[in-house]
Amino acid sequence: MYRFGVCREMRGRVPQIAALNWLSSLSVSRSIHNLPFATIEVEEISGSQPAEVQNLVQGKWTGSTSGETIVDPLNGEPFIQVAEVDETGIQPFVDSLSKCPKHGLHNPFKAPERYLMLGDISNKAAHMLSLPKVSDFFTRLIQRVAPKSYQQALGEVYVTQKFLENFSGDQVRFLARSFAVPGNHLGQQSHGYRWPYGPVAIVTPFNFPLEIPALQLMGALYMGNKPILKVDSKVSIVMEQMIRLLHHCGLPMEDLDFINSDGKTMNKLLLEANPRMTLFTGSSRVADKLAVDLKGRIKLEDAGFDWKILGPDVQEVDYVAWVCDQDAYACSGQKCSAQSIVFMHENWFKSSLISRMKDLAAKRKLEDLTIGPVLTFTTEAMLEHMNKLLQIPGSELLFGGKALENHSIPPIYGALKPTAIYVPLEEILKDGNYELVTREIFGPFQVVTDYKDNQLPRVLEALERMHAHLTAAVVSNDSLFLQARLHHPSFFIFSQILDCVLHPDHQLAIK
Repeated sequence: MYRFGVCREMRGRVPQIAALNWLSSLSVSRSIHNLPFATIEVEEISGSQPAEVQNLVQGKWTGSTSGETIVDPLNGEPFIQVAEVDETGIQPFVDSLSKCPKHGLHNPFKAPERYLMLGDISNKAAHMLSLPKVSDFFTRLIQRVAPKSYQQALGEVYVTQKFLENFSGDQVRFLARSFAVPGNHLGQQSHGYRWPYGPVAIVTPFNFPLEIPALQLMGALYMGNKPILKVDSKVSIVMEQMIRLLHHCGLPMEDLDFINSDGKTMNKLLLEANPRMTLFTGSSRVADKLAVDLKGRIKLEDAGFDWKILGPDVQEVDYVAWVCDQDAYACSGQKCSAQSIVFMHENWFKSSLISRMKDLAAKRKLEDLTIGPVLTFTTEAMLEHMNKLLQIPGSELLFGGKALENHSIPPIYGALKPTAIYVPLEEILKDGNYELVTREIFGPFQVVTDYKDNQLPRVLEALERMHAHLTAAVVSNDSLFLQARLHHPSFFIFSQILDCVLHPDHQLAIK
């Protein structure tokens, strides 16, 4: 996996001493039991010893005259000071992006050795994340700012480490593979190249503080872009430490900028810096505004009301119950792929599935963070939504529906037991109810309904009316059911995995 001998032969332009220094620093760090890149001790972050998060611009880490105080989501204690840039401080970031030409920091004709350099950096960073002490550092740091179980947080680190491992060595330049097509006459050919945009922006949310920004950032760097990265300030400390790790592994300081700011300031920066492409992951409301402001120069992953259909064949109830529990309530339901509604065939509805889902939900507890704070909805807002649903004729509370007890989660966040509400299918489809039922609650909350064979067209109607498609699942081994229904345009099957713990942001598609 670690081809240091080969690298020395292939990369004459990369000084050998850099690799030796890196290895030496690892040896030193192991001997003194300290991480060479880290500027914090995870367990020591507290009100009396708050951590500080800086900005990176033009190759230098900087503070700010203003800042935001982040409170501990588990006890409300102010424990992180984020140096936020206001609207008067964006000019250095605008200037930094403007220095990057539209042909990027590298491309197939310019500085191609950077492809190899980034492959080498990925190799070193993947190795570091594979070290138990480093992996544990990031896992516990994720837990401090976006509380989730250790296994869920570790899943982020694992996916990031595997991503970097996959793009080690020559894989970055292989990613830039070009093509040629013969022309119409002698001397004519059409060539296509994987070309950078140049200056770009990346805006990421709170729920996956490492995995989402790290993968998006590295993809932008691999292809020669110069990105400015903004992560939700509540969790940006995770990515700040990851960037420091990348610098330790050889990434040039000037290759990216990192900014902490509120949304209004970032919006102004995007308008003034005018990046050639922006990648935004977050709410539909902000996504719609940015699409207009940036005149379409944006790629989006916004909200999704995610559905699951259980077909007529009932089998492996325990496993399906476990997957439903993971999809709906892992990370306290704060996943863009979280199960929002499940359509159960009457055969499933008559089975023990719901009771087993209830039993699994009851095992989730704050002590191990299998249930925890909801960072975008208050407890009162979620209970208010639940009560509105329970006013629909025929609806009922299946389980949950109460606030967590014996906790110190601050009131600005939510604290709700895993909750499921049954709403009859025919009631869901009524005009007065549909918008209410399909409102996305970014927390441990799902809607359950059932259908008969002759009601499947009504299920398809419900799917057709949804506008926020992101992930979906169909659980069935009935070939006739799948053949008859999966051709319908509402069936978006995006992923098929068996282990929702290792990659918590995916869904079971077809078992």
